[in-house]
Amino acid sequence: MNTLKTSHGNSKHDYKSFSLPAGKSCPSALDCLASVEIVDDKRKVKDGKFSKIRCYSASQEAQYPSVYNQRKYNFDLLKACKTVDEIYNLLDVSIPKIKFSPFRIHDSGDFFNQRYFDAWLKLALNNPKCLYYAYTKSLNYWIKRLDRIPHNFKLVASYGGKHDHLIKKYNLISARIVYHPLHAEELNLEIDKDDSIAIENNKNFALLLHGTQPKNSISTKALSRMRKEKIKFSYSKK
Repeated sequence: MNTLKTSHGNSKHDYKSFSLPAGKSCPSALDCLASVEIVDDKRKVKDGKFSKIRCYSASQEAQYPSVYNQRKYNFDLLKACKTVDEIYNLLDVSIPKIKFSPFRIHDSGDFFNQRYFDAWLKLALNNPKCLYYAYTKSLNYWIKRLDRIPHNFKLVASYGGKHDHLIKKYNLISARIVYHPLHAEELNLEIDKDDSIAIENNKNFALLLHGTQPKNSISTKALSRMRKEKIKFSYSKK
């Protein structure tokens, strides 16, 4: 049986994680929608029609073939599954069961349909000593299971998608991208630099803009401003 591939953390966190292709597995993304397309045998980033921020994960996939290939491989395996139980069984044999240690669902990608969300939910319910956390714009799938979310399935609503109106309606823990630390202060939000606030999951927070942005965009100008002000806008485990 083919199994899904996981990763061993990144510059932001030390935890094991799982990823899918940026954009192509993100049905509810708007502000940060971007995906990688193959053009003349080269990987190129394609921004979404309403994009304001270029997805960092899409830039990674364009730059590193191994990253692109791993995420595509995972997505292809999952799309071949036809039921919640098939997806669950694939997750169950693939995702390491590390008790009391956080596991990041989707360094890249999102819950792309209800069956897939429900399979992760089932994995969390069946492994109460494991901790799973995820940022998501697929709030419609979350809301349908709101009364079943266990303590070890930490979800953060990510602003900038099709279902933002559900965040306040259901009082969901949320994160939003800010273009400068002063913006976070104005919103009275702490910036999470290592996923610790996401994992604690008890208050809303901000994420500082980072990564390669489209030329001459507002986001690029924001990065340039922070660079001039010597503000660190990359994430680090330190």
